[in-house]
Formats: sequence, structure tokens, C-alpha cells
Amino acid sequence: MEQKHKVDLMRRNLMLGSAALGVATWIPPVFAASGGITATINTGAARPPISPMIYGGFIEHIGNLINHSLWSETLDDRKFHYGVVAQREQKPTEGRAARAFVEKWVAIGPASAIALDTERAWVGEHSPVVTLDGSQERGMLQHGLALKSGTPYDGRIVVWADPGVTVTVRLVAGNGGEVLSTRVRASSKWGTQRFRFNPDIDTTDARLEIVGQGRGRFGLGAVSLMPADNVRGFRADTVALMKQMNCHILRMPGGNFISAHDWEDSIGDPDKRPPVLDPVWNAVQPNDVGVDELLQLCELIECAPFWCVNTGFGDPRSGAQLLEYVNGSAETEWGAKRAANGRSKPYGVKYWAVGNEMYGHWQYGHMARDQYTVKHNMFVDAMRKVDPDIYIVAPGGFVDEMTTGQGIFIAGQPQVHVGSERDWAYGMLKDSWGRFDALGTHAYPPADKRFDLATGKLVDVTQTLNEWAHQMPNRIRTMVDAWEEYKKHFPELEKGSVKVFFDEWAFHFQDDLKGALAIAAAFHEFFRHTDFIEMAGFTMATGWLNFDRTRSQISLKGRMFQFYQEHFGSVPVAVNGNSPTPAPKYPIGGDQPSVNTGGPTYPLDVSAALTPDGRTLAVAVVNATEAPHSFSLALQGFRPKGAGRCWKFTGPGPDATNPLGEPARVGATESAFDASAGFLAIAPASVEIYHFERA
Repeated sequence: MEQKHKVDLMRRNLMLGSAALGVATWIPPVFAASGGITATINTGAARPPISPMIYGGFIEHIGNLINHSLWSETLDDRKFHYGVVAQREQKPTEGRAARAFVEKWVAIGPASAIALDTERAWVGEHSPVVTLDGSQERGMLQHGLALKSGTPYDGRIVVWADPGVTVTVRLVAGNGGEVLSTRVRASSKWGTQRFRFNPDIDTTDARLEIVGQGRGRFGLGAVSLMPADNVRGFRADTVALMKQMNCHILRMPGGNFISAHDWEDSIGDPDKRPPVLDPVWNAVQPNDVGVDELLQLCELIECAPFWCVNTGFGDPRSGAQLLEYVNGSAETEWGAKRAANGRSKPYGVKYWAVGNEMYGHWQYGHMARDQYTVKHNMFVDAMRKVDPDIYIVAPGGFVDEMTTGQGIFIAGQPQVHVGSERDWAYGMLKDSWGRFDALGTHAYPPADKRFDLATGKLVDVTQTLNEWAHQMPNRIRTMVDAWEEYKKHFPELEKGSVKVFFDEWAFHFQDDLKGALAIAAAFHEFFRHTDFIEMAGFTMATGWLNFDRTRSQISLKGRMFQFYQEHFGSVPVAVNGNSPTPAPKYPIGGDQPSVNTGGPTYPLDVSAALTPDGRTLAVAVVNATEAPHSFSLALQGFRPKGAGRCWKFTGPGPDATNPLGEPARVGATESAFDASAGFLAIAPASVEIYHFERA
């Protein structure tokens, strides 16, 4: 209520300020003489402010996505889920198998000398035991370690050994490279020993060897090797870049992953957390980056966590216990367990996604809509008994999602209609009203394809760059169309208390200039619906970075997020023009909205917003064409100073990229412009933001 009061006051002050200046339009002399596209910006027609959460992110444990980007562990399978193999396996080059691939431990000496002990396992189902006969050293190694110069590496090993057996750990920096070694103490009982190496080399082909000498046996439970500059286990470089991104909210740890995930596997001593095969993505998760680690990541990068709860295979009691672990005092049952794990202060997580895409037939634990709403209500009731102040986001499943392959397909009936049995959002609104604060929606439109309403299949289409860049905004608009229909059935939505969280969205996963143009166009569509779109979670948040195992930089996607956060305003105002976007080519429904997005300044997409104090007007222009364009500009209720500032985000062409470690070819440049001219020239394949300062 307090936040809404502040928003209303800000809008009132802006409108009063415009009225005080007069309602006449400021039209420079150039305007009357210029032909072509014209735009009029009415600063007196303000929409609700842009929520900072529009610049949010989403991240999921898909294979090694988090483990190999943000987490600093250099070793794979460090708790020996796969045991020890006879020879190194070749990494697949693409697909899920590539994302799930881990380097396995390879036998040194005969593989037959290594057994998997299930009776005395340290963690998980088994631990490897090596038998020595005195004739040779035996053990195991892992290839493909990436090391960076300038930092030591801290290791630990959980080990036991028979009397007379010595255990040595060696770090070998590539073929013929330096060999660093240390002997670790081991007794007949499991124990953890720590060591440090300082290889001071840049390589992606190091290996770690663990060998024993003598007669007898030794067993290994867990091994770790991390750069000493890690920040609570996270990579110092990627976490620093994530903080630069100024992400306001981060949804995690799934995603589809969550519906078959037991959160209790991911708390406590990391070396005692069992490695588990995630059946959703067919990948082993070591559970090192668990509840505490991800919530502490949010603290490190200063963003609000948005935690997703397992309503697939999970049950309401488990959801309530997770909430108590996260938000309960140290005197509660699960808060005490959190305190025992090293965190006495509650995390105070406000935003909770109760379930992920439960409308999807692929989702583990999927059930009929009218059964699921009962389950949702049970979850929310149990969780709000623990913390009544949490903000609940329920899986929406709007008709556009349900039609375009995100729901249950019925042959001959591809289109899902509002109010039908397959309309998941309708069921949530009907049967779970009052047990959510927002409905979540997701969209991943495939490039250069459209959904055919007659066949229910995706078909190839030939598009201009402008049409291509507006595929993502068009999917935002299909959700808006659905929302307008839902308001007819549920008039309470008009009051604005229920919001939409567009908490997964992405288009074109390559990192190039044209993809950045599509992101900018999507922002513009979000800005047009600030009355109910409260949050957006970009997939994946790691897409804001380009990285390998030791290097990183902010990607073009990330730069576009920064571009708008740093230079665009926060109170969107009306933009009118004389060049409407062409009417839809295809039947309305599915992925085709009632009107194509882009606004009335075609082929340019223009958006404008004031700063909270009303002193600066930011005008953003997306030119998703390969030709320069210009337009004449009139401002209503705003008289600018003569000089302004401009930022142009562009590059040598739509396919231009900024490869990791190479000089940037795409980015933003700043310059001055004549704000009194009333005429803007826009470069090809560019996004440009102009600042007009109030006179």
C-alpha cells in the first residue's frame, strides 16, 4: 500500500508539472518542413512507473549451466557418482548431452584395482577404493581442468588409508607442464585434508592425479579444487560482472529442474550432499550450489531472490519446511537447521514461485488443472502459516502459451480458448483466487517460425529483420490480449492487485547485435503495459555474460540490459505517430497478437519515459532495419533545453558479435545533439536513447 501511494504521488506530481508548463505542443520550425515519419510524445499521459524487476533474470540448474559459469569448482564429479572409468570419454559437441557432460575420473593403473564401496560410502551410493600391491602407484586422474594464472588453488580431499599406504595429490599443468604435488595425511577413518597449489599458468588442459603407494587400500569420498580468490565458492570474475548487471530479482533454481529436485539434498556440508541424477535434464548435479549458496549469491550481487518451489513431485509440507529453513527464526525447527549450517539470520525471501509450468505435459508431477489448483491451494495455505507476508506467483498457462505448445495438445484442436478446460490461467483465477499475488507466464518464440492455427505445428517463415526482432514483443502482446479477455471474466483484475510476472523469456540465444535489437524491442512492449506486467526474468541470467571456465565479459545481451537501466527513464509516457505498424499477416491467436507490435512510428519502435523528478525525458528508438531512418519529433507538455545527450548502440551489421577476449565491435557511444531541431536521424541496426533536459 505504501509503495502504491508513492507511485500515485509521483504520477500526480509529473502531471501537475506538465500542466504548469501548459498543454501546448512544443513544435520546432523543422517539424513543419519535414516529411515522412512523425512522432508526438505526450508527457502528460503517463503510465505507471516501470518496475525495476522488469530487468530481472532467471537461472536454472540445466546440466552444468550454473556449475560451469558462476561456481568456481574446477573438478567435475567430485563425489564420484560415476566411479572411475578405464579411459577418458570424448565430449559431445551439441545438444543436451554436451550441456550435461562431465569429465569422469580415469584410472591410473589397472581399472580392476578400483572397486566401489557401497558399505562404507562417504556420500551417495558408493565411494571408490583403490587396492595397492606395492608394484606400482595406482589411483585416478581427471583431465580438462581450466586454470588461470595469478591465483593459488585451494584443495581438499576426504580420504582414508590402510597403515603403510601413502596418498599423493598432483596437479599437472598440461602435457609436459609443471608438476605440483603434495602428500596428504590419511588414517583408517574418513578424514578431510586440505592443500594448496600455485600453478601460475593459463591452461584448459591441466589434470589432477590422486595416487597411492605401498601395500593395502585407500578410499576417496570427495575432492575439491577451487581458485583461492573465490567468493563464497563463486567465481570472483563472473560474480563481479553479475553485480554490475544490477539485476533486481533473480528467479531460481528452476525451471523444469525443480519438479524432481529434493531441496534437502542441497543443504549442509557440501562434501556430504549426495550427487543426484537430475531426470529432467539427464545430468548429474553435485548439489554444491544449493539453497544457501544461491541465496548468498543474491546477497553478493545485491538482488532480490525469487525462489521456485517444487509442486511437481514435492508436497505442501516440504514447501512449508523449505520456507521455514529460508525465512524462519533460529528458534524454529528448520531455522535451527539453517543456523547449524552456518546461517543464523533468516534470509527474508519475499518472492516465491509456487510451481513451475505445471500446466505442461512434460512437467514432472503434472496433473489435471482442476486437481492442481487444489494442490496449489494446499501449498499456499501451508506456506503462509509459516510466513504470511510472502508474495506468491502461481504458474499461469495463459491461452497463448497453452496453444503454442506449452500446454496439452489435442489433435484437430490446436487453439485453446479463454475459459475452456485447457485454459490453465482461467482455472487458477477461478479456483485459486486469493492464493496468489501474480500469475507467471513464459515465452520462447522460435526465430523465423510461426505457429499455424490450422495444423498446430510450427512452420518456417521468411521475415524482414524488423519482423524478426518483433517476434518476442509479439509474444508479449499475445499475453496482453489474453489478459484483456480474462478481465472480462474476472472483473476484479481491473483493480490491479493481481500482476503478471513474465518470469521466463528469451529469443535467439546467439549473442549478436540483432539479438540485442530484439531485447530492446521487447523492453518497449513491456513498458507499454506497466499497469500489470510487474516483473520479467530473462533466460538465462548467465546469458548476460560471455564466458569460458576462466574468462568472462558482459555479453551484448547484458550490455542492452545495462543500456536501458542506465539511460532510459522510469515513468513511461504516450508516443503517437503517423506511421502505424502493418496489420497482422496471419490469423489472430496462438503467437499472432491482435495487432503487431512496434507502435505508430513504423518501421521505428519509439518509447519514451521521464525520470522520477520529471526533469529528463528519455526517448528510445529501435531501428531494426538495415537502412538509416529519420523522423520528426514534437513534445507535448515538455520544453527542452537546446542541447541534449545521445547514446547510440550499434555495430558493423546485425550479425556482428563481440567474441570473448577480442576488441569490441558492438557497443554504445555517447555524443551531444541539438535538442531544439525536432528531427532525429537513426543509424541502421541500432538502438538510440536521447535525453532531453527540461528548460
